[in-house]
Amino acid sequence: QVQLVESGGGSVQAGGSLRLSCAASGYTFSSNCMGWFRQVPGKDREGVAAIDSDGITSYADSVKGRFTISRDNAKNTLYLQMNDLKPEDTAMYYCAADLSIDMTAVEALALMNLRGLDYSGKGTLVTISS
Repeated sequence: QVQLVESGGGSVQAGGSLRLSCAASGYTFSSNCMGWFRQVPGKDREGVAAIDSDGITSYADSVKGRFTISRDNAKNTLYLQMNDLKPEDTAMYYCAADLSIDMTAVEALALMNLRGLDYSGKGTLVTISS
């Protein structure tokens, strides 16, 4: 059974940083694409960042240069380092995983904007105050 558990959310002031973590279990973590998406109530989900099994990454334009996605295959953990946070980054952040073979990070990012990946966690709330 695939499980994704996010942590690390919180409230910070604009310009601050947060590091989100996602502990994964129930599948071969190192073999698959993973990503982060965010959602604000009443708005469409937004794919934020994705990373493939080779460590290649893809980012939404809104976070490029500020967010960094990474993975530790030994710990089955996905990370999202978020720097220079802005009030518009306020959202629930979700970790997602796809079990498709050979999916690229670019494809995963696009899918998160459309129908989502195969699995996602329950989310962690990020609130940025101005």
